[in-house]
Amino acid sequence: MVQPLDEKQLRYQAIQRVTVVGVLVNLVLAGSKTSIGFIAQSQSLVADGIHSLSDLLSDALVFFAAKHAHQGPDEAHPYGHGRFETAGTLGLGVLLALVAIGITWDAVERLFSPEALLQPKPLALYAALFSILANEALYHYTARVARRIKSDLLQANAWHHRSDALSSIVVLVGVAGTMAGLPYLDAIAAIGVGLMIARIGWDLSWPAFQELVDEGLDEERLERIREIIGQIGGVQDIHMLRTRRIGGEATVDVHILVEPWLSVSEGHMIGQTVIDRLLEEVSEVMDVTVHIDPEDDEIAIPCEGLPLRGDAEKLLEKQWATIPGADQRQRVVFHYLEGQINVDVYFSIDDMPEEGVRRAFHQTLQAQAQQLEEFGTVRVFYG
Repeated sequence: MVQPLDEKQLRYQAIQRVTVVGVLVNLVLAGSKTSIGFIAQSQSLVADGIHSLSDLLSDALVFFAAKHAHQGPDEAHPYGHGRFETAGTLGLGVLLALVAIGITWDAVERLFSPEALLQPKPLALYAALFSILANEALYHYTARVARRIKSDLLQANAWHHRSDALSSIVVLVGVAGTMAGLPYLDAIAAIGVGLMIARIGWDLSWPAFQELVDEGLDEERLERIREIIGQIGGVQDIHMLRTRRIGGEATVDVHILVEPWLSVSEGHMIGQTVIDRLLEEVSEVMDVTVHIDPEDDEIAIPCEGLPLRGDAEKLLEKQWATIPGADQRQRVVFHYLEGQINVDVYFSIDDMPEEGVRRAFHQTLQAQAQQLEEFGTVRVFYG
C-alpha cells in the first residue's frame, strides 16, 4: 500500500517544481540578455542579464534551503528546520543588495565618462520585451504556489522574478530613449534597475532578520490566539503569551490560569485542549507549550523556596506528632498558593464518627500547622 505524503514533503516537492521551472527560464534569460546586451551595446540590458544570473543563484539558494527546511525535528533541531528557509530568504536579500551595488556603481562610472556610454541597437528592445513577459509569467506562477503552501522563501523568490520584470521595463525605456537621441538614458536606466533591486533586497532581508531574532506573530494573530484560548472551559485568564516565527510556521508559549483546587489531571486536560485547538484553528502554529497556573504568578506572592512534598510531610509529622489520631491520615494533598502550603488531609470516618470530635480535631490540626510559617489553610475530609 502506498503511504500518503505528509504536508512537509508535499511542500518540499512544490518548491522543487517551481525552482526547476525558474532555473530553466532564468538560464534562457541570463544567457540571452547578457549576450544580446553586448551585441546590441546596451549597458542596461547587460545589467539586466546579470540580474537574471543572480536569479539562478537565488534558485539554487531556494533549493538548498527548502531541502533542509522540509525536514522534521531531530535531536539537534527540536523545533524543526524551518529557519533554514528564513536564513535562505535573508541570504537572497543580501545577494540582491550586492548585485544592486555592482550594477549602480558601473552605471555611475559610465555617466561620468561620456566616451564609455554605449549606443544600444534595436535588438535590445526585443530582448527587454521578451524578458518582461517571461519574468511576469514566472512571478505569477511562483507567487501562486507560495501563497498555497505559505512559503516566505518562495514568495521572496517570486518578488525576485518580478524585480527582473520591472527592471526589464526600465531597460526598455532606457534603450528606447537612447535610440531616440538621449545618450545618457541607457546608463540612467541601469542605475534605476540597481536601485529597484536594492529596495527589493531590503524588503526581503529585514523581515527575515527580524524572524531570526525571534520576532513574534502580528497583533491580529495574537488576538485570535487569545480569543481561542478564552473560549475553552476551565481557562480563567491567560498571560505571558509569546510567539516566534520559524519559516512559514510559528511556535506559541502561554500561561493559562485555572481554578487553584483542580486536580493535576484536570489541569493537564485543559492545557491539552488549548494545544489541540491552537494547532487546529491557527494555520501558522506548529508547536504549543502551555504552562498551567493555579494563580496569576505575575501578581501572586511567589512560592519559591517552600519545601516540596518530602520535606513538607516531615514538618507536618513532627508538628502533629502529639495529636491523637493524626497518624491515621490516609492521604495528604498540598496546594502551593499565595506563598504558603495549603493542606488537604483525608481520614476514615470510622475513626471519628462524632461530628463534635471531628470539628475539634480539625481545629487542632489547623492550629498546629499554622505555627509553621510555610503552611496556610488545613482542610480535613472524611470518607
